[in-house]
Amino acid sequence: MSSSSDETPGVLSGTLSLSGASSSHDDHGSTPAAWTAVLLCIIGFLLGGAGLVASMPALAVVGGALALVSPLVGKIMSAMGLGAAAK
Repeated sequence: MSSSSDETPGVLSGTLSLSGASSSHDDHGSTPAAWTAVLLCIIGFLLGGAGLVASMPALAVVGGALALVSPLVGKIMSAMGLGAAAK
C-alpha cells in the first residue's frame, strides 16, 4: 500500500489533528475537585471490594456509599471554585 498525495493527511502517518478540539480540554480535568472525587471513588471501590471478599457487609456498604457520594463531593468542590472554569 503506497501513500499518495490525495489521501487524507495524517491517517497513515499516525497523527490526526482535530482542529479546535484541544482548546476545549486544555486542563484535562486536573483540578482539586476532580482528583478528590476520583480518589474517593477508588477508595470506595477498594473498601467495597474488600468488604465483599472478607464477608464484611458493613464495610461493603460503606465502600459503596463512598463511591456513590464521590461525584457529589466533586460537584460541591467545583461549585466552591476548586474545579475547572465554566465554559
